Amino acid sequence: MLKPGAGWLRAVAVAAAVMLAGAARAETPFITVQSTTSTQNSGLLDAILPQFTARTGIEVRVVAVGTGHAIRNAMNGDGDVLLVHDKAAEERFVADGWGVRRFDVMHNDFVLVGPVEDPAGVAGGQDAVAAFRAIAAARAPFVSRGDDSGTHKAELRLWKLTGLDPVAASGEWYRETGAGMGATLNIAAGMGAYALTDRGTWIAFGNKAGLDILVEGDPRLFNQYGVILVNPARHPHVKAREGQAFIDWLTGPEGQAAIAAFRVGGEQLFFPDAR
Repeated sequence: MLKPGAGWLRAVAVAAAVMLAGAARAETPFITVQSTTSTQNSGLLDAILPQFTARTGIEVRVVAVGTGHAIRNAMNGDGDVLLVHDKAAEERFVADGWGVRRFDVMHNDFVLVGPVEDPAGVAGGQDAVAAFRAIAAARAPFVSRGDDSGTHKAELRLWKLTGLDPVAASGEWYRETGAGMGATLNIAAGMGAYALTDRGTWIAFGNKAGLDILVEGDPRLFNQYGVILVNPARHPHVKAREGQAFIDWLTGPEGQAAIAAFRVGGEQLFFPDAR
């Protein structure tokens, strides 16, 4: 009878190790969080999620898309937790039975950025609606995300207050990217255009060439984030125990402290406000 050679034994050992590693990973508890791009692009989630995993042993897998897309994904059951920034849409999500309960997590604000040359003459203002009207009157280039994100919805609310319809000028001075905040800011920088952005993404954004914050401080630019457990009564596969553990951590003292401690260039990006 032939005895197995050393090479064959090594191959068996390697295969067994791979199988054991795969089994161990399969047993590692994890949740899927449907979230907005700003929490990812700013670096916040990369900074705080390892702290949650170290505390609980639960891995967090993030799907970072626009808020509207994230909500639709959660309605389809493609996630355990929703972390986004459109309070009205979040409250509808819960009222319609897709989520269990909504919790405030943190806030920052939106800012209007634009070219330092400022062809619409809005720099230094605190009235976002007046600034939007001035941009439209000057037919100065404005870049919109156009992607049903929380930022896009905030922008549309401001346009509605102006009484103007910028979409009528789509492809002219008003451009819709259908992309995330980082890509939209890159396009705005390349075009010398105005854009609405959350402050967190702006602070972390590297390509500010020729752009600056021109309008800030309007109470209508307040940007609230909320977290919701996807309703397991609608989607029985939702990991309710692990998902609620994440929500409890995020809105509890440790998670709130982690959010407050996150900074880029010494500047705080998000302000915890769970109650």
